[in-house]
Amino acid sequence: MKETMQSRSKNKLRQQFFVIFSAILAAAFVLFAAMFNQQSRSNADAALPEIQHVALKENTEKVSFNRDIRPILTENCYACHGPDAHEAKADVQLHSAKLAHDDFVIVPGEPAESEAWLRIIDEEDPMPPKKSHKVLTAEQKDLVKRWIEQGAEYEEHWAYITPELTQTPAVKDQAWPKHWIDSYILAGLEDKGIEPVADADRVTLIRRLSFDLTGLPPTPEEVEAFVNDKSPNAHENLIDRLLQSPHFGERLAIYWLDIVRFADTVGYHGDQTMSITPYRDWVIWAFNENLPYDQFMKYQVAGDLIEDPTGHALIASAYNRLHQTSHEGGLQRKEYEAIYDADRVRNFSEAFMGATIGCAQCHDHKYDPYTDEDFYALAAFFGQMDDLEHLAPYDGSNFGKGTNKNPTWREPTATVLSPLDKQRKAALEAHFNQTPDEQIRKTIQAEIDAIKPRKVMISKQRPPEKFRPVRFLARGNWADETGEIMKPAIPSFMGELDVQGTPTRLHLAQWLTKPEQEGGIGELNARVMVNRLWYLMFGEGLCTTLGDFGGQGMPPNHPELLDRLAIEFVGSGWDIKAMLKKMAMTRTYRLSTEPTEQLLRVDQNNELFARQSQRRLPAEMIRDNALLVSGLMVDQLGGESARPYQPVGYYMHLNFPKRKYKQDEDLNQWRRGVYMHWQRQFLHPMLKAFDAPSREECTAKRPISNTPLAALVALNDPSFVEAARNFSQRVLTEAKGGDRSKLDWAMMELLSRKTTDREAELILTLLNENRSAFSQSPASAEALISVGLSPRDEKLNKTEHAAWTEVCRVLLNLHETITRP
Repeated sequence: MKETMQSRSKNKLRQQFFVIFSAILAAAFVLFAAMFNQQSRSNADAALPEIQHVALKENTEKVSFNRDIRPILTENCYACHGPDAHEAKADVQLHSAKLAHDDFVIVPGEPAESEAWLRIIDEEDPMPPKKSHKVLTAEQKDLVKRWIEQGAEYEEHWAYITPELTQTPAVKDQAWPKHWIDSYILAGLEDKGIEPVADADRVTLIRRLSFDLTGLPPTPEEVEAFVNDKSPNAHENLIDRLLQSPHFGERLAIYWLDIVRFADTVGYHGDQTMSITPYRDWVIWAFNENLPYDQFMKYQVAGDLIEDPTGHALIASAYNRLHQTSHEGGLQRKEYEAIYDADRVRNFSEAFMGATIGCAQCHDHKYDPYTDEDFYALAAFFGQMDDLEHLAPYDGSNFGKGTNKNPTWREPTATVLSPLDKQRKAALEAHFNQTPDEQIRKTIQAEIDAIKPRKVMISKQRPPEKFRPVRFLARGNWADETGEIMKPAIPSFMGELDVQGTPTRLHLAQWLTKPEQEGGIGELNARVMVNRLWYLMFGEGLCTTLGDFGGQGMPPNHPELLDRLAIEFVGSGWDIKAMLKKMAMTRTYRLSTEPTEQLLRVDQNNELFARQSQRRLPAEMIRDNALLVSGLMVDQLGGESARPYQPVGYYMHLNFPKRKYKQDEDLNQWRRGVYMHWQRQFLHPMLKAFDAPSREECTAKRPISNTPLAALVALNDPSFVEAARNFSQRVLTEAKGGDRSKLDWAMMELLSRKTTDREAELILTLLNENRSAFSQSPASAEALISVGLSPRDEKLNKTEHAAWTEVCRVLLNLHETITRP
């Protein structure tokens, strides 16, 4: 069949070649005869309309396959003519030079002899076909034509090429860069005739750094100190202080927990609670301790196979248990084994490699060189784990294992003190020993006694003779038992593991971090991570598709810079804090967010980084901001998940078993957002309104929506109303002077600036209107200032307290309040 299709393709190509060759001869004859026959010339012009009109202009610039051609082929051609050999139409594949150059599909230097080009310009039967509803633009056609003319040179996909070190580029404005990173950015801007915007002011800068590195705003005192610090090292000193803050780990954890899809519940069916919170503590601890990123990866993939007397690596191995599970009594075991394997392969590849190997579950990847055999070979690593006892069928004696119970039963587990628990306990014991006051010692002892070991799901390796066989599933069919049993292996195009015997997750983890010269892909994964760190600091990645470095992703706008960052990252010992400091020290980081008219025309998405990116804060940080300014935030690292206020009846459709949400009635109510209970099926409405993911899959980049729901949540969620009530209480008890002075004080606390005259006019009008309304309705005032569990200052006038609470609700809902400057 394949030979027949190839023969047909050859015959059709030859036919079209002779047609086009004849047309070219006819056109030449007509040109020579033009002086004798104007009509003949007109007819000849009509013979080759597309070939004559495709070229937009004379352009001798070298066309890059990775930059210019691959995106065109990926979007328009690879679904039918890409890496998936089983599904290649007419046996034509365009993703490699060898395959594309065979059979005259693409003839280097000769568009008119290239079947692919002829089909692109064929009006009657074009490629892409009309039924695909995809059409190449004139510019895209011009790029393809010039690429073929220039030799049709293919390049290995950039993400699979080991990063290469380049020299810092020369720039015209040598006074502008403050760091070698700036030179890469400025060189790109100068090439395009774009000027960067002005620097941000110091108030904006400290707010930006505080949010980016701790997730919290600066205090007025911190702002004033930085603004008045004339030291040449003021900027660097601020960065160092924020990187050493214990809140740094909480801020980075918000992002990492999205990537590994951390949640408190199992996801499927009854979505029961599971034992996982010590893993979150470990992540926060690891970022605060600046655990090298290579170790950070290895501990999560294979922590149970690593010798670690602290036990921290074992907690980290809970990563392998974060996938969704079902605890329904009547499920099909083999079906869920396949579902779990697929979940793990998807997340492993996206989280660490920036790859979408999950797309090869049912067939070879349509856009990347991953095969379906690669998919199941990776899944075989996870078949070595002992973690499926909860799938045991119910036999009348094992209720609570494979059936619906909350919290659910998911062995193996360990009972541990997390690293943060240990640190807190050690600090309290030191305080106890240094305090002579017996009453204080009793209080401290009570806090120490309250720190109890918690259960956490862990990874556990089976003995080799008990490894669960993972079969190749044709078309992903879990019921197919005819496929071969797969040996654990890395993707075949990336080489082989040099291992005697059967490779384990430890070998897989080592492959993730080893350099290329030792048979690993460490530099490739370093590139993935530094791109994500860049995104956290600049609002967009150098490669904008943070979770997909493959064919469907976008090539980086500054590939040389991305490569150098990756090389520097590995060279530093995989030092995350050092990399973030490099980025924060740049002139590029310090730029204003205000775009020029030129930038709005040519770079609306700020992919060239001629300015900084103003963007809404993540959901957790919006909550944290309100809690901090109100004085409610409980500053404690780690611990069980917090259950803040939630609408009554929100869980009414949550079954197996039925349950009611119980909000925390203690200090846990005012913990940071990173500790909020994460119910996959019924995510807290506040998190959902501000685009936090359900964490069913890897999320390397949250969407940002703009809907009335978000504003309504920030106005009416009891947590925000209570925060406004306590913020207004601070205004009335801590601020001096009249209404305008109080308002300026509130704005300084919240936004690090005073109110403008226009703002004051509007807000004070609102204040007086509410004074009038609440004086006429004391019951409404009482209801408003009674929201939440926190006590109120009974000495305050209720009408005044309620009126200022309404003002603070407005302030907490300002665009500026929830936006990273």
